[in-house]
Amino acid sequence: MSNLSRRTLLGTAAAAAGSGAISAVGLTTTLPGTAAAAMPPASGRQVPGVYRYKIGAFEITALTDGVWLRKIDEGFVRNAKLDEVKSALAAAFLPTEAVPIPFTAVVINTGAKLIMIDTGFGNSGPPSAGQIAAGLAAAGIEPDAITNVVISHFHPDHISGVRAKDGALIYPNAEVMVPEPEWAFWMDDNRAAGAPEGLKGNFANARRVFGPNAKDVTRFKWGQEVVTGITAIEAPGHTPGHTAFALSSENDHLLVLSDVTNVPFLFVRNPDWQVMFDMDGDQAQSTRHRLLDMAATDRMQVGGYHFPFPATGHIAKDGSGYQLVPAMWQANL
Repeated sequence: MSNLSRRTLLGTAAAAAGSGAISAVGLTTTLPGTAAAAMPPASGRQVPGVYRYKIGAFEITALTDGVWLRKIDEGFVRNAKLDEVKSALAAAFLPTEAVPIPFTAVVINTGAKLIMIDTGFGNSGPPSAGQIAAGLAAAGIEPDAITNVVISHFHPDHISGVRAKDGALIYPNAEVMVPEPEWAFWMDDNRAAGAPEGLKGNFANARRVFGPNAKDVTRFKWGQEVVTGITAIEAPGHTPGHTAFALSSENDHLLVLSDVTNVPFLFVRNPDWQVMFDMDGDQAQSTRHRLLDMAATDRMQVGGYHFPFPATGHIAKDGSGYQLVPAMWQANL
């Protein structure tokens, strides 16, 4: 029997890359791309990211809007040292100079309504964004079939996709629904006028998105059933009116965490860490503990906007923090 060490295997593979063949343990294979088996060039891009799963009778379609590689610096986590943050990234087998921040919206088919929670960037944002339109097409969902657009908070990566750059509504038949305290903060003219430089763009974008149809925007309260089976959960701190959502169908449940945590390998594992995007870090920290503890205690399935696609799983208690346990892939619905 051949004793094939890791070093031998890597050396063999490196040699084969130049020769066009792998020979190990008596097996010889011609590699794609050689004269014997010409292959088409690599596409260089990902296919649309779409994944479906069931919560009771509800069918959930997760749609990726891409991944932003955000450079890591001292300010990314306000209350942790840069070396600690880099160590946490390395432990998750991730690069330590830039953190990948994914974006995932969901569409819920209740049988009576087709509800989108958050809309992504639309045709703005970082170069890797703007993928939701392709995802909807791959999923066979027409934008004019969406009956409700439900917003968790007014950061651009959640609301910009409500309206195209030319001003047209992307979901023309949808009722747009927003948290009442979030509207009160971002649509206040006095706050907009006195906003610090770093927030002026957010105030302007909220007006671009919601201003032309302000009278038609529905504002909901925390604790209210926004649509049958979907209840708004108080989750402030990330923004003043930041909202999570509890979905319930046939005794099955999903907690849509929105931005209660940013990337889980940092902020689920270390719930006391405060990301730079949290407007009230202490309040966001308290909210994070409350909702992660609820998810872990009640064994609820969760979805997170900045979780790795398809952005769903369970929360397990792990020492002083938690861990995200990815949900099993549902091959059959």
